[in-house]
Amino acid sequence: MPELITTVVITVSSILLFGYWFRYTCLLILSAKTARDYVSDVAAANQLGFLEVQSSLRAGSPDLDRLRDTLDRDYAVLARILTNSAKSGMEERMLGINYRCMRTWYRISSQFSPAAARQALDEMSMVVAHFANTMGQQAAGAAA
Repeated sequence: MPELITTVVITVSSILLFGYWFRYTCLLILSAKTARDYVSDVAAANQLGFLEVQSSLRAGSPDLDRLRDTLDRDYAVLARILTNSAKSGMEERMLGINYRCMRTWYRISSQFSPAAARQALDEMSMVVAHFANTMGQQAAGAAA
């Protein structure tokens, strides 16, 4: 019996530590700044709405589901483009998982906490912005 308890404690602790590492790493990736910001150029060229979502969130827009739909559409466009590119790496895969986790957290938290739902949408918009910037960097590198 003590071995079972020890195994369960170690397993649960390992899962929690992995979750903490994953979240921390994703937030570090999202907070990194690049030499040139391609976000507005890519958003305009692909008719993406995540910049409007970010400003609506800061303004306190009450229509969170519409904002989520806009982010989901933008994410699908950028993820498809980045998946087809040869330079899609580990960061993009991690952020894709993070985006899906935040979308699930949004669905759960929107039922009981609008503030938590806004925070989830904000992080989802940061992932979309990161993907747009990555796409812009790849396009600029290919053009050079």
